[in-house]
Amino acid sequence: MPTIDIEQTRNQARALLDSRIESVTNLVKTRQRITELREQLADAEREDKRAYVRATKDGWSPEELKKLGLESGAATRRRKTATAATSNDTSPSSTGGFTATE
Repeated sequence: MPTIDIEQTRNQARALLDSRIESVTNLVKTRQRITELREQLADAEREDKRAYVRATKDGWSPEELKKLGLESGAATRRRKTATAATSNDTSPSSTGGFTATE
């Protein structure tokens, strides 16, 4: 029976663990990026709502803005969310069609 070199075995084990640690580290970084992007999206949506309100206060009607392709962002999101919920889930939603970010 060949002799087992403990140092060589440890090094091989560390290499295997390092590979596993690297993959989970990449997963954590990706999840952190998703969280950051969701926060940025929420900030952008709030700013969009403020800008829409400013435009209506400056005299633009919702109908005029819609003709320009600038429909209220909240209305668009609700419609898309409701459509997605209807096509993906046949049971009634307990959130009333709203997502946690709204």
